[in-house]
Amino acid sequence: MGVAGGTGRTRSCQTQTLDCCVAVKEGQQAACKLRLARMARMHSGGKGQSGSSRPFVESPPEWSETDKKTIEELVLKYAGEGRSTSEIGIVLRDQHAIPDVKLATGERISAILNRNEMAPQYPEDMMNLMRQAQRIIDHLEAGNRKDIHNRRQLELTESRLRRLAKYYRESGRISSDWTYKRDQLRLMVE
Repeated sequence: MGVAGGTGRTRSCQTQTLDCCVAVKEGQQAACKLRLARMARMHSGGKGQSGSSRPFVESPPEWSETDKKTIEELVLKYAGEGRSTSEIGIVLRDQHAIPDVKLATGERISAILNRNEMAPQYPEDMMNLMRQAQRIIDHLEAGNRKDIHNRRQLELTESRLRRLAKYYRESGRISSDWTYKRDQLRLMVE
């Protein structure tokens, strides 16, 4: 008899997983009714499995604007107004019937800006994290020193920023000697 009067049929999840892996390697069909552990996200407790993905499309819709020259002029015009790449994409989608710039032109908005030397000094996602960190720092310095939740959020944001900066340094998008410094953050953001 098994533990606590059971039949002894219970096996550990790890043993069941190994048996399924062996069966699959041997070419057998294995119906594993397991609830395997799911990896959590790095900076939150979420373990979400659901999510939508964009459908695979090779050409722009017939109703959309497809003239490359016109699209490039619009991208450069909105970049000259100081809009970010995501804002440019939203405006092109909503006001000019261009749902996907890459499908229409073969290039991303950031590539068009790089080619025309209008790209910002820092990538947009990195700048957004720097702005978020600066807002939290301002909040903590404005008499909220004991706000432990936002102090923790600042640590997480700075951690994300350092990881992203490491990626951009290695890929050459920012200078190789760039480091995150909290006291110089305001100068970079403004």
